[in-house]
Amino acid sequence: MASEYLKWKYRDVKPEEKRELTPAEKRANWWHYHKWHIAIAAVLVLSVGSILWHVLGVGEAKPDIQIAYVGAEPLPADTAFALQNALAGLFTDCDGDGAVTVQLNQYVTGGHADEADDVYYAYAASAKLMADITQCDSYLFLLDDPDTFQRNYAVLRPLTGDSAAEGMPWEECALRWSDCPVLSGLDMGSYTEQMLDQQTSGESQDLLSGLYVARRGFWTEKTCAYPGACDGLWDTLTEGAAS
Repeated sequence: MASEYLKWKYRDVKPEEKRELTPAEKRANWWHYHKWHIAIAAVLVLSVGSILWHVLGVGEAKPDIQIAYVGAEPLPADTAFALQNALAGLFTDCDGDGAVTVQLNQYVTGGHADEADDVYYAYAASAKLMADITQCDSYLFLLDDPDTFQRNYAVLRPLTGDSAAEGMPWEECALRWSDCPVLSGLDMGSYTEQMLDQQTSGESQDLLSGLYVARRGFWTEKTCAYPGACDGLWDTLTEGAAS
């Protein structure tokens, strides 16, 4: 309890009146104390949204057909682009989105297994390829070593079309690109590729001519998307082929 002296001493001192903040001052004060909370929340929302966007495939064109290239060296970007465009011209818009989308999945096994980097990339490619096969993503296969591929995975469909014959020898499942008149007649253009300090170029047809083409066999009820249309494309691509 204050003494009478203190009451007398401060008798003329009036308590400071609390001033009401203006709306603008209230907003500025709120922002001063909460701006970092808002920034962190915005970053989290954008991160989660980006993940969901890619996982759900929002805004991305769904492929009408997928092709797997399995080889020691990647196909040049120009060749890959030309291949997708050429096959799109022979396929159909299966999902009705107004565009024919051919997706090329490249699984590069590496050419020198004794080098650490090649071992790592070959392992990663094998894991992705196994996921592709398990999910029945790719229908067509472009292979530089069909023998090793078939021995490792045994998923190629016989040329006879018999989907029940699993694990057939690769010679009964694959055709050389150059032996298929339709494939060897595609206008694939040329490619230019920069490898470190060396630039290489050539004709895409020459690059693809040594590969083998095959299609996926399905031994369970699970198949790739639009298997009927994919079978039709196979028939078109291999018409007149020398087996």
